[in-house]
Amino acid sequence: MMFTRRQVLGGGGGLVAVLSLRSPALLADEVVEIRMQGRDDGSQVWFDPIGILVKPGQTVRWTNLNSGNSHTTTAYNPANLDRPLRMPKVAEPWDSGYLLPNESFSAAFTARGVYDYYCIPHEHAGMVGRIIVGGPEAHGWTELAGANGDLPGEALKAFPKVEEIMTRGIVRRD
Repeated sequence: MMFTRRQVLGGGGGLVAVLSLRSPALLADEVVEIRMQGRDDGSQVWFDPIGILVKPGQTVRWTNLNSGNSHTTTAYNPANLDRPLRMPKVAEPWDSGYLLPNESFSAAFTARGVYDYYCIPHEHAGMVGRIIVGGPEAHGWTELAGANGDLPGEALKAFPKVEEIMTRGIVRRD
C-alpha cells in the first residue's frame, strides 16, 4: 500500500499533536522522587530536593539512599508526636516509620496547600522539606507562618521559601 506525501505528513502531524498534549491527569500520575541522603560520617543529612511543587493527586516517593543512617518522612501535624500543624487541616498526616537504606515510602497529595515535613531523628540537624500542592493560597498558608511551635532553629532555617518553590518548581539542597 502506498501513502501520499499528504497522508504521511498528516498522520505524522497528528501523532506529534497527540504526543505533545500530555494531560494534567497524566502529569498527576507521575511519581516525584525525593532522596534521603547524608555524608558517610553522619555529619550532614538532608532531603533532596528540599522543596517541590506538585499537582493535586500526585504521589511523592522518599527513598533512603544514605547507607549509614535510617530516616523518616513525617508530616508536621499534632498526630505525629504532637508536632505543630504545618500542613492543610483537611489533609491526612503521614509518617513513614524508620526507613533503612534503600527502603522507600510513598504518599499521595490531594489537598491543595503547603506541607512541611521532617526526619524524626534528624530534625535538629535541619533535615526538613516542603511540598506545595497546587499553590500556597489554599487551606490557610498564612496560619502556618506562625506555627513554628518548638521547631529547632536549624529546621526553621532550612525550609525553602514558598516563593522560590513556586517560581522554580523544585528547590535542590545547596
